[in-house]
Amino acid sequence: MPQIDPFTSFCRGLESPATHHLSITPQDGVDLPVRPRVLRVLASGDLAMRDEAGTVMTYAVTAGETIGFSAVGIEATGTTAFVAGWY
Repeated sequence: MPQIDPFTSFCRGLESPATHHLSITPQDGVDLPVRPRVLRVLASGDLAMRDEAGTVMTYAVTAGETIGFSAVGIEATGTTAFVAGWY
């Protein structure tokens, strides 16, 4: 039986839940193939995120945390955490 989605006639907004997930392998200076709406931390550690201006900041993150940031890239240098992207 096909799945029924009662929301197909509605526009998706930024406050809408994500519908895809993306495995992320940190790489220095490489843009993610898709910019996620948020990041989900799968394993704790440090997370070096690059924004659209090219600024990299590193944050201590905890497994289970959801980070409301649409990162352009996740840098290998400085990242010890494991994250997935939701979009």
